[in-house]
Amino acid sequence: MKGVIFVELIKMAEQTFGEDTVDTVLEKADLENGGAFTTVGNYPCSELVKIVLAFSDHSGLSPDALQRAFGHWMMGVFLENYPEFFVDKTSAFAMLEAVDQEVHFEVKKLYPEAELPRFDTRRHGDNRLEMIYSSPRPLDAFCQGLIEACLAHFGEEGSIRRVAHPDMPTSTIFDITLTGERQNG
Repeated sequence: MKGVIFVELIKMAEQTFGEDTVDTVLEKADLENGGAFTTVGNYPCSELVKIVLAFSDHSGLSPDALQRAFGHWMMGVFLENYPEFFVDKTSAFAMLEAVDQEVHFEVKKLYPEAELPRFDTRRHGDNRLEMIYSSPRPLDAFCQGLIEACLAHFGEEGSIRRVAHPDMPTSTIFDITLTGERQNG
């Protein structure tokens, strides 16, 4: 995984728990590199999972809740650093539908070696979108956080049902249904 993900997770943890706590938790996490990450490095996803589990143990929050919070955090990072991806999008569904073909296409130009997850989408009417996340990485809760933050960014409310794909062991289905009026826009 790209180092920027690790760096941002640690930034979020520092803001939430404080730098001293982060140092202590990372020490206890028994990381291969001792917790030294750079934005341009590549690291195993297993190290990210160790960090999440260590902060879960420290905070009492579930790993799922921490991953979802990190998804919200990363949406802020994406909005700040890559506003061009959002410029012509008028809804969360439009943005989510663009992830695999537009956003990941541009990411691959910058980082040809990046191993990106796949996101397949299918509309079921104006208010319902099915998104299938396919990746060997166990980051479906992180993806849910990104989806929640995307809805919030576009001022939309919705329910998200997350289930394992019955035929694809490394895939998760997100069934997203808009439930209210847009809050802005």
